[in-house]
Amino acid sequence: MLTGKVVSDKMLNTLVVEVVRQSIHPLYKKILRRSKRYKVHNTDSGIKTGDTVKIAETKPMSKEKYFKVVEKI
Repeated sequence: MLTGKVVSDKMLNTLVVEVVRQSIHPLYKKILRRSKRYKVHNTDSGIKTGDTVKIAETKPMSKEKYFKVVEKI
């Protein structure tokens, strides 16, 4: 389960969700922010750009789409 922000909802039944992860550098102790964008399957039309969603991994639905929306937060 990952939590991220919807960046794009222009595709049919697909959202682009950006997940931001934070970690601490082992030597310098600075907080590093890493982000990754996932293509996510969505059948609910109530989710728009800017919403926060929870996503889960599932079987591959296409070449790049292997997550689905679990719930809108």
